[in-house]
Amino acid sequence: MQKRKLGRSNLEVSALGYGCMGLDYGYGPATDRQEGIKVIRAAAERGVTFFDTAEAYGPFTNEKLVGEALDPIRDQVVIATKFGWDIDPETGERRGGVNSRPGQIKAATEGMLKRLKTDFIDLLYQHRVDPEVPIEDVAGTVKELIQQGKVRHYGLSEAGAQTIRRAHVVHPVTAIQSEYSIWTRDPEAEVLPACEELGIGFVPWSPLGQGFLTGKIDTTTTFDSSDFRATFPRFTAEARQANLALVDLLKRIAERKKSTPAQIALAWLLAQKPWIVPIPGTRKIERLDENLGAASVELTSDDLSEIDASFSKIPVKGARLPEEVLQYSNR
Repeated sequence: MQKRKLGRSNLEVSALGYGCMGLDYGYGPATDRQEGIKVIRAAAERGVTFFDTAEAYGPFTNEKLVGEALDPIRDQVVIATKFGWDIDPETGERRGGVNSRPGQIKAATEGMLKRLKTDFIDLLYQHRVDPEVPIEDVAGTVKELIQQGKVRHYGLSEAGAQTIRRAHVVHPVTAIQSEYSIWTRDPEAEVLPACEELGIGFVPWSPLGQGFLTGKIDTTTTFDSSDFRATFPRFTAEARQANLALVDLLKRIAERKKSTPAQIALAWLLAQKPWIVPIPGTRKIERLDENLGAASVELTSDDLSEIDASFSKIPVKGARLPEEVLQYSNR
């Protein structure tokens, strides 16, 4: 597996990471625990060194799964996790909204260290910006944790360019994690240019469009009530019907490249910048192998121009997230 550095930091990771959330949160009933451990370890065996989780996934259950799976090889991997939703650090009870008060961050970090079975967190993100807490206070708190050796790198998720700049003054930001894919281009206007200027890596979450860009979802697909896509505006039957035009384009390119739509979607991201590291997730080892194969797919400048020109003529239907979640993004 090829390696990449997240911006100008010294944090080197595999060119494709692994998003662990979907193993037991967000996409319907949780997978069997031992199966989840098996998939995470299979990713590591194939050269993946970058694993992403968060206290909110469960809450807590996903971090425990990741901690157990990676414990035997902790010194060989980079673990990223996130704080920022208002979750009771002791019980895991969701109290609603966001909470990045310094005391909450410190308490959340102690819980993360225990669940992940580790003495330090490689990359600690603020999951969503808290409008009630100055970002300087958040960055200062993470800086303290770094000075104490509990955290090694600081990141932000779904933050706007001005917030990133303010945080970076207090302590260097290693990575920004936001939704980014062929059908979600929001970071291109301001966030990616800020990352390039400041030397910050970028980690696209949902690089396969919550599975839609794989070509495995159509208007007949049904979602379990515990699958968050059941409530996403972009996944209504009407939106899916309109957005299938995007998948058709990926399929055409994939056929020419002797690859799959998922591999084209990931290869497109890898081709955007050398400091971009997507984190696709999956519950199946055969899909893991398919995703990792994207690192070997070469898109020429002509391919990239064709993709961009074609996509610009296809309007994406539906907001990427429900409003109650979207309100905390790009602040």
